[in-house]
Amino acid sequence: MTAKPPSTAPRASSPQAGPSPASAVGAQAASAGRKPTSGSAAASSPSTAAASPGHTATSASNTPANALVHVENLTKRYRATTALRDFSLDLPAGHIVGLMGPNGCGKTTLLKILAGVLADYSGVVAIDGHAPGVATKKIVSYLPDADFLNPTWDARQAISVYSRFFADFDAKKAASMVDFFELPTNRPLSEMSKGMGEKLQISLVMSRCARVFLLDEPISGVDPATRDVILEGILREFDPQSLLIVSTHLISDIEHFVDYALFVKEGRILLQGDADDLRAAHADSLDAIFRKEYR
Repeated sequence: MTAKPPSTAPRASSPQAGPSPASAVGAQAASAGRKPTSGSAAASSPSTAAASPGHTATSASNTPANALVHVENLTKRYRATTALRDFSLDLPAGHIVGLMGPNGCGKTTLLKILAGVLADYSGVVAIDGHAPGVATKKIVSYLPDADFLNPTWDARQAISVYSRFFADFDAKKAASMVDFFELPTNRPLSEMSKGMGEKLQISLVMSRCARVFLLDEPISGVDPATRDVILEGILREFDPQSLLIVSTHLISDIEHFVDYALFVKEGRILLQGDADDLRAAHADSLDAIFRKEYR
């Protein structure tokens, strides 16, 4: 069932547009902000975030009022390769956005920039009016496309570690998701299947009280039945006051799940719009549209 939040539709301003416990959690701490201690400077929320070298900071005053995520003329290069080209986009809260495209089209690069784990880009990026940095890491929960948990941990240990590291982590919600996914609580990750490991990681990421959730290929590499269960679990915990962006190249599996679609090709927005509107305009499914556009 597709979520249909009542907020305004996203828009783009351009139509073309095993690790140690510390290092394992560090992959997430980089995108979430460590739980502050009393009196710590990390507990403050500055009105603007300092920009990393090579990109522009922005403030709430020059970000569209309803845009939780604002991207303007974003370009990111890896030496001779351009991953994102003049990419512009505004996304309000209350949507489940499918970031769709083949491997290598720029999806992961975009999510890493939004998560604040990749810098050295040109253009403007803002999350709730702040450039990616300390302020945004407190409201962004990020699932990378690679495993990040210590393989010796079981579900209980992973929940315990997250509870210590992230101030907005809801351990009860995580335990509820683990139960929903029917995961063993005393079996180490190294003895779980890939699907089980993916479910545990999603349980942790979705149990933060974040405003923006970024999931990079959450159903890649698992069987179709597991994909359905994972998507059901994510939708079950979706807060309509937040924004969820899910990247994938498996369009048919995620089509029923998203209410807004962004098709990316060679670092640019190829096509975007409300999922139902796109299906009506093209008289076809999102998967069929994808297959036609990416021939």
